This record gives sequence, structure tokens and C-alpha cells, in this order.
Amino acid sequence: MDTTVKKRSYMRDLVKYIIPLIISIGLCYLLFTGIDFNEMISIIRDQCDFRWIGLAMAISVLSHVVRAFRWGIQLDALGIDVPARALIYSIFGTYAVNLVFPRLGEVWRTGYIAQRQNAPFTTVFGSMVADRLADTVTVLLLTAFTFLLASKAILSFISENGESYAAIARLLSSPWLWCSLAAAVGALWFFMARKTENKTIVKIQNAVKELWQGFAVIITMPGKGRWLLLTVALWGCYFTQLYVCFYAFPFTRALLDQYGIIVPLVTFVLSSISMGVPSNGGIGPWQWAVIFGLGIYGLAKAPAGAFANLVLGCTTLTLILLGIYTFAGIALDKKRSNKK
Repeated sequence: MDTTVKKRSYMRDLVKYIIPLIISIGLCYLLFTGIDFNEMISIIRDQCDFRWIGLAMAISVLSHVVRAFRWGIQLDALGIDVPARALIYSIFGTYAVNLVFPRLGEVWRTGYIAQRQNAPFTTVFGSMVADRLADTVTVLLLTAFTFLLASKAILSFISENGESYAAIARLLSSPWLWCSLAAAVGALWFFMARKTENKTIVKIQNAVKELWQGFAVIITMPGKGRWLLLTVALWGCYFTQLYVCFYAFPFTRALLDQYGIIVPLVTFVLSSISMGVPSNGGIGPWQWAVIFGLGIYGLAKAPAGAFANLVLGCTTLTLILLGIYTFAGIALDKKRSNKK
């Protein structure tokens, strides 16, 4: 029995931590293949205007604050009144944790808020899932909009990843998938409708109800207009952060002069899609997507690599500093609470 449990634990650790790390290392290897590293460093040292990068990092911090306030609206609707500082800590900490343990940051922020506010973990987790689902819908809408403006670039990206997209298409068109989903929904409905005095089953039923309550609050909550406004502000910050970076190098400024806003828009959408690939803080997939997006418009791999690696490097450094600030702040808060 103990051996079986240990094997399952090892498999979970493999999926959560080892596979994303392997993906990051593999993509970074492909990323730097064919790039003269010394040339890339020289480009950054001699051509970069770091004032624009600094402005982009400030916008990055603002985007995290906006996300915190947006999530706060969902939590308020659930009767969980979280101070602004704790909300901001939760988002800063999420991205810092994700740098080390991919996808675990969302679980950490759920646990932090649930414990701090003495709220049900599953309810808070459901609100976090709704928060992330909203991001997925936004990326899909942005992709559709960008496809209308730059269909050739998007089709080129899809053709470069033909096998992956063909596999996804086969999966989505499989009757087994939809039959399995229907069976799962039916089984869940039967389980939830079942009346029993079994304490374990009752606990699971209550946990599922709390999870759904946290997820569905986005539909029924007051302040939906403010929530939508903050969503626009959030993704506006994300795009503006990348757009501002285009002014940091003469070759990316030249692309703006020649093609206009479509270049950063295509690059932004591709990089947003790439964040769906499990990796440590987007390291690997994000640069690959940005280099590919810039390459569509004729930028060579060395300057495109310099741009992508500098932007992600500075973003990662910002997240590390915010993480240090967050966990130091949380420790001080606990110390004050213990004294009181």
C-alpha cells in the first residue's frame, strides 16, 4: 500500500515539476540553436534603450495590481472581504511561485487567501478558476480579432506547428471525447443529487458545491461592469508592456514604422498562446513565440532573440523582486498578528 502511494506521489511530482522543467530546457536549447550568444549580448549592450524596458516593467507591476483588484470583486461577491494589500500579495506571490513550481502559484494564492480570511478553500479555488477562465476567453477573442487583421501571420504560425494542431483537431473531433464528457457530467449529476448520510460523500458533495459557487459567482456577482473594465485594463497593460518594449531597440522601432501596431499585436497574441505550454514562468515557449512573431515580419533570429530574452529576463527579475517583497511582507504581517 505504501509503495503504491509513493509511486503515485512520484508521478504527480513528475507531471508537476519535472516535465515542465524538461520542456523549458528543451525549448531553450532550440531557442539558442543558431544564435550567436556573444552577438546577442552585444546587441543588448550597444543598442538597447533601457528606459523603455524600465517603463515596461512598471506597467507589468501595474497589471498585477489590476488583476488583484479584479479578483477582489469576485471574492467580495462570495462574502470574502480581503484587504487590498493581501490581494496584491496573493498575485505577486502567484507569479513568483510559478517561476519555481509551474501552475502551483494558483494553488498557493488560493491557500493564502483561504487561510488568511478563514474562508473555504474550494470556494476561493473556484473563484480563481473563473479568474483564469476569463483569461482564456480573452486570449481566444484577441486571437480571433488578430486573425482578422493578420491572417497570413497566424496561418504561418499554425503551419509551423501543424502536427500539434492536427493532434488537437483529432482529439476534439473524437466521439469518444464527447461521450466521455457526457458520461462524466451524468455521473457527477447523479452523485450530487444522491442523498446519503455517509460523512465522506457529504463532505465531497459540499466541496463540489463550494467549488461551483466560487466559479459561478462571476455570472451573478454585483459590479460586473467594473470587473469587465478591469479586465480591459488588465489586458491593455499586458499589451502596452510589450508594445513599449518595441521602442527599446532600433530594429523593433523600424518594424513599427514599417508595419504599424500589427507587429506587436501578432507577437503579443502568439506569446499569450505560448503561456499555455507548461514551463517555469514561460521560459522557453514565450521567447520562441516572440522570435517567431518577429521573424514573420523579417527580423533575423539574433536581434529577435536579443529582444525576447531581454524582455523575459527583465520580467522574470521583476517577478523575483516582487516575490521577495511579498513573502517578506507576509512574514511581517504574521509577526504583527502574533504580537497582537
